Amino acid sequence: MGSIGDFLSSIGGFLSDVLIAPVLAVLAFPLSANQQDRIQEGVEVTIQVLAMSFALGIVLSLVFGVARLSEHRFVRGFALVYVEFFRGVSSLVLLFWFAFALPILLGLDAPSRLLMGSLALGMNMGGYGAEIVRGAIQSVPKGQHEASVAVNLTAGQRIRHVILPQAMPVILPPMGNLTIEILKGTALVSLTGVSELAFEIEKIRVNRTQVDDPVGVPTLFFVGLLVYFALAQLVNLGFRLAERRVNSRFEQRTGRQALELELAAASAGVAG
Repeated sequence: MGSIGDFLSSIGGFLSDVLIAPVLAVLAFPLSANQQDRIQEGVEVTIQVLAMSFALGIVLSLVFGVARLSEHRFVRGFALVYVEFFRGVSSLVLLFWFAFALPILLGLDAPSRLLMGSLALGMNMGGYGAEIVRGAIQSVPKGQHEASVAVNLTAGQRIRHVILPQAMPVILPPMGNLTIEILKGTALVSLTGVSELAFEIEKIRVNRTQVDDPVGVPTLFFVGLLVYFALAQLVNLGFRLAERRVNSRFEQRTGRQALELELAAASAGVAG
């Protein structure tokens, strides 16, 4: 777990140095150099929380989204319970339960609050994301399901090679919105003592002095809003690029399939 944390920390530091530092230089110019450094450190932790929550949330979304359409009643029922529970509970209470109650039940000695907070956000994302995946799979024409069965593909092969590639254009836009919601939800992790962006902003507010912070609290929080907005736009940009790539590949694939059908029909006409 330490190696994973170190890897995510290095990724967060790299993204913060390459993407966030130039943005902070523009957005946070009213703040002192020390305050900007502390905000950048908070951004690095925020990126780590988002990365772990997103990775877990995507896996759970795919697993339980597919499970919601399983032929087995028990699998469908279990997936439904998971989805309804994690969509129905308060994210804040869930976060506190993972950070404070679960370690007591499991006998864990001072687990990472960053990890526990990421697990809570990831489980919450999985509940919402599973419904996105389920709806996208159901939007795939029924004929595609029947055709994949006709060529003797296994259930796993049908999902991987036929259904999900066609569902991805439908999955990506709402999944991007959900990821931005999770990004904003990372601020809740500050309530468990994790030094992410919102936590660092609050520490600056509490410890500020007239010499160190002549611009005042309104400017400090306005800078925080702008930083969250910048992070959301980076997430939005990533998903837009992914949508463009997926749509391009989907259109090319659809075009090839149409051409193959036309050639087959023409050959049949000549043979006739």
